[in-house]
Amino acid sequence: MSTLRKTLIALTSLALVVPIANAKVSSSEAARLKTDLTPFGAVRAGNSDGSIPEWTGGLTTPPPEYQEPGQHHPNPFPEDEVLYTVTSQNMEKYADILTEGQKALFAAYPETYRVPVYQSRRTHAAPDWVYKNTFDNATTAELANKGNGVKKAYGGIPFPLAAQTSKDGLEMYWNHVTRWRGVYLVRRASETAVQRNGDYNLVTSQQEAYFNFYNPKGSAKSLDNMLFYYLSFVKAPPRLAGGAVLVHETLDQVKKPRKAWGYNAGQRRVRRAPTLAYDTPIAAMDGLRTADDTDMINGSPDRFEWKYVGTEEKLIPYNNYMISDPATKYKDLLWAGHINPKFARYEKHRVHVVEGTLKKGKRHIYSKRVMYIEEDSWSAATIDQYDGRGELWRVSMAYLKNFYELPSTWTSLDVFHDLQARRYAVQSMDSEESATTDFSQPIPKSRYFKPSSLRRRGTR
Repeated sequence: MSTLRKTLIALTSLALVVPIANAKVSSSEAARLKTDLTPFGAVRAGNSDGSIPEWTGGLTTPPPEYQEPGQHHPNPFPEDEVLYTVTSQNMEKYADILTEGQKALFAAYPETYRVPVYQSRRTHAAPDWVYKNTFDNATTAELANKGNGVKKAYGGIPFPLAAQTSKDGLEMYWNHVTRWRGVYLVRRASETAVQRNGDYNLVTSQQEAYFNFYNPKGSAKSLDNMLFYYLSFVKAPPRLAGGAVLVHETLDQVKKPRKAWGYNAGQRRVRRAPTLAYDTPIAAMDGLRTADDTDMINGSPDRFEWKYVGTEEKLIPYNNYMISDPATKYKDLLWAGHINPKFARYEKHRVHVVEGTLKKGKRHIYSKRVMYIEEDSWSAATIDQYDGRGELWRVSMAYLKNFYELPSTWTSLDVFHDLQARRYAVQSMDSEESATTDFSQPIPKSRYFKPSSLRRRGTR
C-alpha cells in the first residue's frame, strides 16, 4: 500500500472518530447562548413570516389561579382560539409542515382525525441554575464509550450547540434523554390501551422520580453513571393494586445496564426484571409500546445509527393544558383510533429532525426511527417508527406544555399509535386525578430507592 493511501485512510479514520471524541465547543461559540441563541441553544429569532415568534424568556410565572403544588395547571392562554384546522380534506395544503406520522393518521382516520392549530407561543423556560450548567456543559461535555454515554456534563443540557456546530444526531438524542424535568417529583396518573372499538381499562399509579443528573448538590464526577431513579405503585384496578416497579436508570447502559425490579402484591415477592430494555413489549399496554418507547425514547442508543437530517418547521402538540384540565373526562378524551382532537393544541415550531437506522447485525422491532425534537426544550414531540419492511408502523406523540411552577417543558400526555393494529396506548393522563405532578416534596434519602423498600411500600 502506498504512503499516500495509508495517509488518506488514517485521515479518514480520524475524521470519523473526531465527532465522538471531541464534542465540546469553544468559549466564543458558547457565548452565542447569551446572544443570538437561547440558553438551550435554540435560535432566539422567529421565522421569516412571523408564524414562529421570537423567544423572549418563555413562561416563568404561574397564572394567578395556580395556588399550590400538585394543583392541575390552569390554562395560561384561555382566550386563544383555533387559527385553522388541518383535516384529511385540506392536508395537502399543509403537507410541508406535517410529519409523516401525522399524514399517516389522516389516511387511517380520514373522518375523525384533525389537527387544530393555535398561535405559536414559545413558552419553554428553565431555572437560571440549569441555564448556567448548560452553558458550562457546552465547553466540557463529550460523548463517552463510542457515544453510548455522556461525560463531563451535569445539571443541564449536555450539547446545547449540537444543531449549530457538530450537527451530531447522537448528541441530540442525549439532549432529549437528559433534558430538564425537575429534580424530584411525585405524581398520580393513569394509562391505558384503547382498542379498535374504543374500549379501554385504566391502570392508575403513583409515580416518583428522582433525577440524579439534576441533583443540585451533585456534580459530573458524583453522578456515578446514574441518570435517575423511578418508582411506580399501582393504585387501581383492585386486582393489580399494590404492584410496584423500581428502576435504576443508568446513563451509559452499555457500560452498566439499567436495573429494574417488580413487586407482586399477591405473592409478596420482589423479583429482578432483567429484560426491561430496548424493544421489550410493555405487557400492561398490550404491547403497544416498547420499553424504549417510554418517555418517547430512552435508554441506550447503541442499536441505531443516529443522523441529523436538519431543522424544519412542523406542527407539533404544544401548550396542551386542555388535555389535563379537570373538566376533561377520560371517556370524552379517548376516542376509537386517536384522542379527541377537541382537547388538543398544535402549534408551528422549529424541530430538529434526527433519524435512527438499525445497525447491521443488531436486533430491534423497529428498522428506523425519525425523531422531531422541539428546538427550545430538546423534547421529542413526535417520533415515527418503521417496521422491518421499511413501512411506517407506529407514531408516538408527546402533548407538551410548560410546567410553569418549575419552569420546564414536559408532557401532559404521551400517545403511542399502532397504525397496523388501529389501536393506541395513552400514558400520563391525570385530568381525573385528585392531584397532579408535585415537584415540591423533599428529596428522599438514597435507601428509599432500594429494592428492599418495594415490599414495605407496595401494599394494597
